[in-house]
Amino acid sequence: MIEKNTLRLIDANLNRLREGIRVVEDIFRYVYNDKETSSKLKALRHLSRLENYTQLLETRDIQNDVLRESIKSEQNRSDLYSILIANFKRAQESARVLEEFSKLISIKDSENFKYIRYELYNLEILLTALTKITSNSK
Repeated sequence: MIEKNTLRLIDANLNRLREGIRVVEDIFRYVYNDKETSSKLKALRHLSRLENYTQLLETRDIQNDVLRESIKSEQNRSDLYSILIANFKRAQESARVLEEFSKLISIKDSENFKYIRYELYNLEILLTALTKITSNSK
């Protein structure tokens, strides 16, 4: 049996992972109208699901989250590039935490999160270069 606080940690990181991927996905969907990249990101986001979602939801405790408030650096975004980088990092870090902690649930889930993490690393290299070139040419 997995402890409630461990499930809470998994739930928070699943949310963080999907949120980070969604922001990047929406940049490529709505700003760049890039169907191929948006579809890749959407597929990664949909891979980040666990079977016991209801059990995870039951452990959510937002009111008692000791770091619920944003820190100053999270409030500063100067351009599209900084939003992209921040959300890639958010998703990658969450995928790493999930890769470790999902080993308590399923090796297959752990491998899925490892796959997502490495795909995000590869996409970050390609897409941040493209975004930086695009934003510098304007």
